Amino acid sequence: MYLRPKTLQEAVSVLARSGGRILAGGTDFYPALGERLPQGDVVDITALEEIRGISFAADHVRIGGLTTWTDVIRTPLPRCFDALKAAAREVGAVQIQNRGTVAGNLCNASPAADGVPPLLAMDAEVELASAAGRRRMPLAQFITGNRKTQCLADEILAAVLVPRRMENAASVFLKLGARKYLVISISMVAAIVQVDQVDKDRRVAEAHIAVGSCSATAQRLSGLEKDLIGQSVVAGIGALVRAEHLAPLSPIDDVRATAEYRRDASLTLVGRALEACVEKI
Repeated sequence: MYLRPKTLQEAVSVLARSGGRILAGGTDFYPALGERLPQGDVVDITALEEIRGISFAADHVRIGGLTTWTDVIRTPLPRCFDALKAAAREVGAVQIQNRGTVAGNLCNASPAADGVPPLLAMDAEVELASAAGRRRMPLAQFITGNRKTQCLADEILAAVLVPRRMENAASVFLKLGARKYLVISISMVAAIVQVDQVDKDRRVAEAHIAVGSCSATAQRLSGLEKDLIGQSVVAGIGALVRAEHLAPLSPIDDVRATAEYRRDASLTLVGRALEACVEKI
């Protein structure tokens, strides 16, 4: 059965009562079916305008789950969102960006999901809605593995919440693939660097680095983040990145690249991302 609720409350009530597969942008939903027809009920949530769009609160930016990647690109946002905007431009072709949603990208939970590293680097949280109410959790806890999340069968990812604590920080997203456009990544890196400046001396106050496509879920490089604090913000900062900083990663061999190549490429990308952040400060 095909169902198209008009409000979030109606949608979660339908899910609580009879379940069903959620259809949002459809850019992952339909390709996953192949030549098969959908099994069970399909709950089309595209009419839920209340969870579409980007708004600002005192302490966070709220990105509605149905917000498209084109919306992210076109909305004026603080520069810490530059990495997310760059990732949005990598989500397939323009037609996919026009339809694909932020929530869909996260709930699909592909290790190569472009939106995850920048949101992870920004300490984003997800807000899940059900008939029982709403709950929040860090994005880092929400995605638990390849195509696995903590979203329950009766829940809808209503929003992504990004704290405004580092909104003036420089941010960069870099992606490596077999070609320039329309490609699943071999590795991708999001970096955010916040600076303290005393007189003319600029030093790293805080740094967040996340790497995708090199583990079952995107990973923050916490050791590198700690080692960057207090470092001078100058050209050459990328040389501080060492192989041991990539210890949290667990790359695999597949048709796109070997694990060894992924690890080596990620080391280079992280260094380049830091250098690019310095250029933007």
